[in-house]
Amino acid sequence: MTARVTVEDVERVAELANLELTPEESGTMLHDLNAILDHVAHLNELDTTGVTPLAQVGELSGAGGVSVLRSDERRPSLDRSLVMQQAPETDQAFFKVPKVIER
Repeated sequence: MTARVTVEDVERVAELANLELTPEESGTMLHDLNAILDHVAHLNELDTTGVTPLAQVGELSGAGGVSVLRSDERRPSLDRSLVMQQAPETDQAFFKVPKVIER
């Protein structure tokens, strides 16, 4: 049995995301989320014995088979003192920004 999303679940997630959904949008969201869960449940029924797990499903090489990923090396980051000098407001450790979320 697949876990089902309820109207209350949709309303709670909308509230957390600060969204105002119409009743029609809530119904559509409820249908879509349950369809996704049904699809995942169907995928979980597949026999994957012998299938090698993947960390990346796409090709990670460019033209000529050359890797498009950068090497994983330590590099110096920005100089904090120089960056903080350019900030409109700072405490010299962090940027200070205005509050944008009201509840």
